[in-house]
Amino acid sequence: MKRSKQIDIRRALVLAGAFHFLWSCARACLLPFLTLYFRQLGLPPLVTGVVMGTKHLVSLTWSPAASLLSKHYNKRRVAIHGSLVCSAAAALALPLLLPADVGGRAGTCNVSRLNEGPTQSPQGDLLAGVPSSATSAGSQTKIHTAAASQSGGNLTTGQLFATETALHHQDQSPPRLPPLNSSAVANDSAGEPEACCSSTAHPGNSSLRNKRSKEQLGENKTAAKEKETSYEFLGSLRTMDPQHQLFLLILVIVSAWECASAPLERTADDGLFEYLDSADASDRYGSTALWGLLGAALGVGGAGLLVSRLSCLVAGGVPRSAVHFFCYVALAATALPLAAHLPLHLNKKRDRTNGLLRAARLVRGSPRALLCAVTALLVGAAGSAVDNFLLWQMEDHGSGELHMGLCLAVALLSQAAFPLVAGRVSKHLSPGRVLAVAAACLAVQCFYYSFLWGPWAAAPAQVLSCFSGGALWWAVGLQCDEVATPGAERSVRRVYGALAQLGSALGSFAGGFVAQRFGLTWLFRGAAVGVMAWCACLPLLQWKAPRLRRINYSRLLAADASEASNSESEQEADWLEKAMVNDSSSSNNNSHERRMNR
Repeated sequence: MKRSKQIDIRRALVLAGAFHFLWSCARACLLPFLTLYFRQLGLPPLVTGVVMGTKHLVSLTWSPAASLLSKHYNKRRVAIHGSLVCSAAAALALPLLLPADVGGRAGTCNVSRLNEGPTQSPQGDLLAGVPSSATSAGSQTKIHTAAASQSGGNLTTGQLFATETALHHQDQSPPRLPPLNSSAVANDSAGEPEACCSSTAHPGNSSLRNKRSKEQLGENKTAAKEKETSYEFLGSLRTMDPQHQLFLLILVIVSAWECASAPLERTADDGLFEYLDSADASDRYGSTALWGLLGAALGVGGAGLLVSRLSCLVAGGVPRSAVHFFCYVALAATALPLAAHLPLHLNKKRDRTNGLLRAARLVRGSPRALLCAVTALLVGAAGSAVDNFLLWQMEDHGSGELHMGLCLAVALLSQAAFPLVAGRVSKHLSPGRVLAVAAACLAVQCFYYSFLWGPWAAAPAQVLSCFSGGALWWAVGLQCDEVATPGAERSVRRVYGALAQLGSALGSFAGGFVAQRFGLTWLFRGAAVGVMAWCACLPLLQWKAPRLRRINYSRLLAADASEASNSESEQEADWLEKAMVNDSSSSNNNSHERRMNR
């Protein structure tokens, strides 16, 4: 007889918490600073928004698909290991595969720090790694770019990069394509006389040879056209503007990186939940989210502190902004041994029912759930504007990576602290009102960010993330419990998470356009006005929406059991009382008969 494997719930939670801590720490070392790295490379806000929006869309579509595939084939652990390794390789590709002149631009930082170097001049640092053909034409423009970025002028990075591109095109003419069809022309000119001569010499075989020569000519022309098409594509890439080449390269690398890293968290969460559910301990599943927030706070604060202590160029002429990528790779490698021991449930009974479609129907059938879904979509859009361009706004007002990292760490710690006050909040506010207050706090944050004045000016507003982040998803969780049927709570939560991620993608596209057209200040003010307008309408819509109370069958069964027990006890009490009454009446009758006999 086969022995059943004993499940150690405490060990499983410790391993899962440690893995989520390290993985969240690794992502926080890089993702908050990614758009700042794009700005140092010279990408304008519109292009940055397109890259980040594409990243959100890739995660939205590929993460559930990869999780379902790994569940269907029982390859969750293989998927987690492959995701860690491939995401680390893709993260290294971004700083290492960029052209030399672009990588040199990422190393530009404070001019005062450049002057602190032992024997390096500002011009030498700014042009490190630039080819010699482009140095003479672009040296003055690049120095002017660094000076303008330091002084905080009105010129945008896109305009400066366009100036540099124009100077680059003055020295370099577009490459000429080699003659592609010379061999085909030679074959054509040589083939026709041969066929003519052969027809006169051998009249019987003339038709056969003409047919063969026509087939050879057709094949040669087809091959020449294919080569010409491929060379035209490569030539178009070579003659493409350097800014578009950089955008295409970054878009491909970021998309590949997101494809590698997106399935990891969802796959690990599904395996842990099913593992705990098999031991009837699924109620302890939510404890790993707290470790994820703590790990993210440590990662973003530690990365900002580390990078701020480095010089502009580290070993081998690598810009210090590339240290974020190296920290991500190191922490992902540290998480590999933990991934080998993660508690994952082996899915022997494959559930083929689509829980997300059923959860979407549940959300659509409740008016209050629909209002919560619209709120999640708008909050995701406004939150993407904050995530993508807050560091740009802080940098424009003198903040360094130390200020940025510590401010973001305060925001994450305040989100982690919300469960400490959740009980008091629930006594005074209903979940619908908590949802409106949380969205209003996000609007206040966005409006505050448009009035920054110094390096540490963004720190006080980060405390509001306790409500704009923690309280918001706490209220969404209560809405999920109210709408979902037994066993569908996680699917409903994922519907809301998918809507928030869709809002992040749309907000990235729209935020990049608004920042490019009107500036960062009006981007934050527009996001604040939009969210605050929805917060003003939300209480009225919640009041008008009918509350659909669901039948809780477990409570009905418990009530039936209690009523049955009460009725049984009442029947027992009635039987006892009747027995006592009968006993007393019989005793009275006996005593009366004795008296009569006397």
